[in-house]
Amino acid sequence: MSNTNLDLDFDSCPSLAPFLGYMGVAIAIVAANVGAASGTAKAGVGIMQSGIRSPELIWRNLIPVVMAGVNGIYGLITSIILVGAISSPGNGGANTYSLYTGAAHLMAGACCGLSGLGSGVCIGIAGDAAVQACGIYDWECKKPGGRGKKGGGDKLFVSMVLIQVFAGNIALYGLIASILLSQQVYYCGQN
Repeated sequence: MSNTNLDLDFDSCPSLAPFLGYMGVAIAIVAANVGAASGTAKAGVGIMQSGIRSPELIWRNLIPVVMAGVNGIYGLITSIILVGAISSPGNGGANTYSLYTGAAHLMAGACCGLSGLGSGVCIGIAGDAAVQACGIYDWECKKPGGRGKKGGGDKLFVSMVLIQVFAGNIALYGLIASILLSQQVYYCGQN
């Protein structure tokens, strides 16, 4: 039997490390805004379809669009935090930004961006169905001999708001996780 010594010493601050950090920035802003855009588009179509029957409900039914737009703001917040944490090379071009920090910032961006993407899709699908249901219900109430009971649309509206808040919380959880991950830093030259 022979003893083999493994040399696990490697460059903890390679030039690749800032690239990982900037990829986290890109993932956070792009994925969160894709989620915001898809949620806005899907809910916006439902609002326009609902507005044909009940134009007075358009302003009230804008909640899904606003909630989807918040996801983009979360991505922007994370990106600003991460860009501020990525250090430039020091004097003489030495990189002090570690691979550990780059990986943490990459995962921070992924947490915020991907949770914002999922939240935006959820907000859009649920918002589209909810605003159309509110519009149809209101339209049925206005018809002579309609099936709806006046005031019942308020129950649908409250349900829609609750669904939107819980769907928006998905992105908020990602933002919180990304802020915690962005604080995990190690700079070369520290002990």
